[in-house]
Amino acid sequence: MSVRVVVADDHPVLRSGLVALLALEPDLEVVGEADDGAQAVALAHALRPDLVLMDLRMPGTDGAEATRRIVAELPGVHVLVLTTYETDTDILRAVEAGATGYLLKDTPRAQLVAGVRAAARGESALSPSVALRLVQQVRGDGGERLTPRERQVLAGVARGLSNAAVGRELFITEATVKTHLLRAFAKLGVDDRTRAVTVAIERGILPGA
Repeated sequence: MSVRVVVADDHPVLRSGLVALLALEPDLEVVGEADDGAQAVALAHALRPDLVLMDLRMPGTDGAEATRRIVAELPGVHVLVLTTYETDTDILRAVEAGATGYLLKDTPRAQLVAGVRAAARGESALSPSVALRLVQQVRGDGGERLTPRERQVLAGVARGLSNAAVGRELFITEATVKTHLLRAFAKLGVDDRTRAVTVAIERGILPGA
C-alpha cells in the first residue's frame, strides 16, 4: 500500500521539488499540494492522507496552527514538519501542536524519505540537531526557560536600554533589573548583556532583527 501525502509549502519551487522527489519513490503518492496552512487543513479533511508534509512559516494560518487543527480534527492523519527553522520556539510550537516529526530542509534525500515513511506510521522523525535540542530541554540542559519578566528585561536590553531605563519602563528598581539579568545570564550560559541577547535571539526566545 502506498503512503498518501499532502505537501504544504508556500514556495512553489520548493514545493514542486518535494513533490518530484517523493514521486521517485514507488510507495509514496502525493495526493495534494497546499500553499498555506488553511489550504493544508482543507485538503487534509478532503483527502484524508496518511501524512501532511508541513512547512512551518506560511502566510495566514501558519504550519503550527495548521498542525494543531489537523491533529485535533483528523485522528490518523500525521504531520511531519519540514522547515528551515530550528529555534527552540519553533520546535516547541510544532511538537506541542502534535507534529509527529520535525525535519530541516537540508536533510539528505534518503533521510527525508525515511522520515516521511516513519511519520506516516506514527513514528517520530527528527533531524539530529532538533532531537538534541529537545533532549536538552527535557533534561534542563542549555538553560532553564526564562521567566516572562526575564524576557521583558532582556528585550529592553536588546533595544539598547540601560538597566535604569529598563527599570523605569517596567516599574521596577535598577537592582531588580540586575537580578533578572543575572538569572537570565545563568540560564543562557553567558556572562554579558550582548551575548545574552545574541543567544536569546538564536534560541528564538527574542525575535530577530
